[in-house]
Amino acid sequence: MPEPMIDLAQPEAHASDKPRIRLPLRHSPTLQKVVDRINADEELYALWLAQNINAVNRLGMSDHGPVHMNIVANISLRLARLLQEAGVEFSLVKNYADPFGFSFADVQVVIVLAALMHDVGMSIHRIDHEQYSLFVAQPIIKRVLEGIYDVGAATVLRSETLHAIISHRADGRPLTVEAGIVRVGDALDMSQGRSRIPFQAGNVNIHSVSAAAIDKVEISHGEERPIRIRIIMNNSAGIFQVDELMKDKLTGSGIEKYVEVEATVTGETEKKLVTIVKI
Repeated sequence: MPEPMIDLAQPEAHASDKPRIRLPLRHSPTLQKVVDRINADEELYALWLAQNINAVNRLGMSDHGPVHMNIVANISLRLARLLQEAGVEFSLVKNYADPFGFSFADVQVVIVLAALMHDVGMSIHRIDHEQYSLFVAQPIIKRVLEGIYDVGAATVLRSETLHAIISHRADGRPLTVEAGIVRVGDALDMSQGRSRIPFQAGNVNIHSVSAAAIDKVEISHGEERPIRIRIIMNNSAGIFQVDELMKDKLTGSGIEKYVEVEATVTGETEKKLVTIVKI
C-alpha cells in the first residue's frame, strides 16, 4: 500500500517550536535509533536554522531549513522503498556484501542521513554549499552512527552518505543508487507551497512563477517502471520546473531508467499567476 506523504508545518520554524523529523519507519529499529538521535541533536538543528537564514532571509530563496530536510527524507525513502519492492539492487548491498553484509535497513540509514544533511553547507554560503556540506556533516554523521555500528561499518556508511550529499549538486554524477535517490528526492520538493516565500516577496521570474504553478507531486508504483512521478500543475508555466530543473536532476542520476514522469495541467482554465510585470 502506498505510504502517504507526511503533512509538514510551514518553514518559518523557531527554536521554541522545534519541528521533529517524522518518517514512516516501518518498524526499522536501526533507522528509529538514527532518527531519535537526529531529533535530539541541537547542533544539527542550529545548522538547519542557519542555512535557512542564508537561503530565505538573505538570498530570497525558498525554504531550505528543517521542513525541506524532512520532505526530502520522506520523498527519498518513498523512492527507495518502491525500488526495493521492484527488486532493484542497491549499491551498498551489492558492493559491501563482504565483509559487512549490509541490508536494505542500512541503505535507508544512508539515504535518510544524506537527505537530512545535503544542504548543511548553506549555513556557510550558498555558493559551493555542496562541498561545504561534506566537512560540516562529517562529524555529525560520525556522532549519530557511533554505537549503532562498529567502526568499520560506520566509516563506510559515512562515506556513502557524503557521496550522496556531494552528488546532489548541479553537475553531480552519482555513482550509487542511493545517491541518485537523494538527488531526485531533493528535486521533487517542488509543490506550490514550497515556492510561497520568493513568490509573495515579489520575486517574479521564471523560477518563482513556474514553481508557483506546481500544485502537487504524487509518487506511486509505475505502469512500465517501478516509480511513477505525477506532477500536477495549475498553469503550464510549471513545465519549466519539470523540464529545466527536475529533468536535470533525474538525468544522470542513475535511477532514471526506473522512473516514468507525467506532468498535467488540471482544470478547464489555467490559474493566473502574474497580474502585471513592470520593467
